[in-house]
Parts: sequence; structure tokens; C-alpha cells
Amino acid sequence: MLLRPAFLLLLTLLFSACAEKGQGPVISSGERYASAASAVSDYRLGVGDRVRVTVFNEPSLTGEFWVNPDGMISLPLIGSVPARDRPVSEIARDAQARFADGYLRDPRVAAEVMVFRPFYILGEVDAPGQYPYVNGLTAMNAVALAKGFTPRANRDVIRIRRQGETDEVNYRLTPELIVYPGDTVRIGERFF
Repeated sequence: MLLRPAFLLLLTLLFSACAEKGQGPVISSGERYASAASAVSDYRLGVGDRVRVTVFNEPSLTGEFWVNPDGMISLPLIGSVPARDRPVSEIARDAQARFADGYLRDPRVAAEVMVFRPFYILGEVDAPGQYPYVNGLTAMNAVALAKGFTPRANRDVIRIRRQGETDEVNYRLTPELIVYPGDTVRIGERFF
């Protein structure tokens, strides 16, 4: 008879230990489970992105520019253009307006992201580290880039911390789960 209460106590301690490790709720729907095509359709620039700015008929003003640590892109003639947390189309409009303000007559400017900032994966994968982001990257693709799961890996739930945020969020690992540029993905260890 003492065995049964001891077993219940053990189970209670086990589950409370799991709760103390910050597992929290597991999300299995929402924006990260949308189609991969929409993953970067409203993409906002961040530090580490490289943008190609094309000023038509002005090859000396055209080039690839990094988003600097201060969140700016430095363009010839017009100087720094704010880029952090803005879509690339706004950067093109802003640059076009600045070029038109005394530098060029009727400028036409286009911009596109050439290199996305990297994502990071750590925990129970064979090759944790920093990897280049590709458009439409899923969590399963991220694990594949990191050479797969270790034998101890939790293959049901992963933790993702978005760039600029402090807390990790638990997500149900499915083929549709999207990873964004700058994310830190952590594969935890399974308990049993």
C-alpha cells in the first residue's frame, strides 16, 4: 500500500521538474504554420541582411549594401537610409525620394534582399551553429542543415527565439513550421 503513494509522489515530482525547466505551453498553429510562400512576403529587414539597390541608368549608384549594426543602409550620395524593421519596398521608395531631392532628375530605384541574415540552431542536433537562411525555410529543413537529430533529441517540440526577443516559444514540430531569418532554434532533449 505504501508503494502506491510513493509512486504518485514520484510522478508529481517528475512533472513538477518538467514545469520548472520552462517547458510552458506548446503552440501548434498560427503565423509560423502558414504556407512557406508567405514566410518572407512581408519580410522586414534586420541587421545582417544584404540588399541590392538598383538606380536605373546610374551604375555608379547601384550596388549591394549591408544593413549596419545601427539599422541603416549607407547609399552613395544620399548617405544613411533607415532600414531596420522596414520592408525592402519602403527602402526603395525612401531612396528614390532622396535621390530626387536635388541629386537626380526622375530617378527610378528598385531594391531586393540578396542575402538574409542567418539563423542559429543548437541543442540536440549533430552540427549546431549558424547557417545561412533561405526563403521558405522550415524547422525540418533547419534540422537537416544541422545534420539531423541526435539520438536523445525531442522530435515533437522545439523552442524558437525570434531575433530581438528574450523568451523562447515552444512549437509542435511539423513539416509546416517556418523558421525566420535571425531565429535561434533549440532542439531539446527528450525525457524518456
